[in-house]
Amino acid sequence: MNIFTQIKLKFGTALFKNSAWGIVANVLQNILLSVFFIVLARQYSTEDFAQYIIANTVYSFIVGFSTLGLGHWFIRELINTDDKPALIDKFFKMQLYVGVIFYVLNILMANMLYESPLVRSLSVIIGINVIFDNLIYVIKYINIANEQQRKSFTLLTIEASLKCIVAGSLLFYPIPILYLSVILIALRLITLNMFVRFGSSNLVSLQKIIKARVNWKEIRGIIVSNWSFIIIGSISVIYWRIGSILVSKKLTLEDVAHYEVSFKLLSMAYILPVIVSSSIYPILLKAYKEDLDKMKSIYHKAFIAFALYGLLAYTFIYAYADWLIPLLFGEKYLATPQFCKEMFLVMLVFPTVFLQANVLITLKLEKLDMVCNAASLVLNVLLCLIGFQFEQSLTVVNIAIFISFFAFHLIQDVVLVRKKIVSFRQVFLFYLISALIVLNFHYLCNKWNPFFYKRKTINSSLLNQ
Repeated sequence: MNIFTQIKLKFGTALFKNSAWGIVANVLQNILLSVFFIVLARQYSTEDFAQYIIANTVYSFIVGFSTLGLGHWFIRELINTDDKPALIDKFFKMQLYVGVIFYVLNILMANMLYESPLVRSLSVIIGINVIFDNLIYVIKYINIANEQQRKSFTLLTIEASLKCIVAGSLLFYPIPILYLSVILIALRLITLNMFVRFGSSNLVSLQKIIKARVNWKEIRGIIVSNWSFIIIGSISVIYWRIGSILVSKKLTLEDVAHYEVSFKLLSMAYILPVIVSSSIYPILLKAYKEDLDKMKSIYHKAFIAFALYGLLAYTFIYAYADWLIPLLFGEKYLATPQFCKEMFLVMLVFPTVFLQANVLITLKLEKLDMVCNAASLVLNVLLCLIGFQFEQSLTVVNIAIFISFFAFHLIQDVVLVRKKIVSFRQVFLFYLISALIVLNFHYLCNKWNPFFYKRKTINSSLLNQ
């Protein structure tokens, strides 16, 4: 067995383990957290629960910016540096400083937007998560760089289980929403402690972090030299929120419901390529450090898998959305499947866009990736605003999302062809094969769906008789 085969087998095993852990853990976390929120919604008054959700929404928005999107930069530096402990200590302390600043911004934002004393009080408590999340963020990216994501996934699943236990206690003993928030912060502190003790591969020491010296000039230097990562991270937060904002401002509340249900399913579908992509990024970095051809080989194989997954996700929703959505969400969402199918068009390119973005960052083209992200966001908004001039429909938003990501993909293709990572022939075949599969699948569905619909109607009639 030659060296290249050994490396390939090692990368493949690591990728499978990390991705499998990520997928299983995310499924468990989604189930546990769904149970947690269902219990809260049932046990608290609508007013208390709504204000808790508002405080969480403010925190979720702030935390999307608080890490400054420096995760990819940190992985790249961690893999290439010879003094890993010093880099980790500095990055850890920097995230602590930045977390405190954004915690203050969280409080200010809540006070500016809402007059409710409860929302403001909850924001003070829940906002502490911004600091904790920034510190956990460092350890999560250490594990990604070391291909040990299972540690992060395990600890986050334990935290979700503890939240469910706390929620379960509400069934027997009522706890005011403010006290509940304090208990949840305590659980988050326990999670942070577990990350430091068990999830950091012994690379993090609170004593060393406290002693580590990071001045504001150094932090500013890192931010200025890596501002493109910050922009990319910010755009990714804004991109998926802009759709719901436009729908709520331009369309009806019914359209908002259709959009949110469709996006919920989409977010469940795209989590798999996001997890796998985060696992493959350090592998691409290490392969590129050794030899460009090795990196290209890994990328090409991953691209086929990502493209196939996107096709499967889209065709599944196209075939089964009419049956699946009313089953999950009720008969009042009978009109949603059509909009969900439109939104899922983006899955034809989204997985490979995410993979190709990691390749661009591996090639140290993060500024170009930032420009692509910004262009995609601007195109999305412009297409929505122009489309609404002709038709007030959710279809406008869905098609704008697809076109903006398609344009993003095309720009990436041009760059990768010029960098000789892929050939024009490979790019052309991807679009041709994808189009042929989708068009033929549409034809078969349109041909066979009426038959199954008639059968279902006949069977229902016989049962009623």
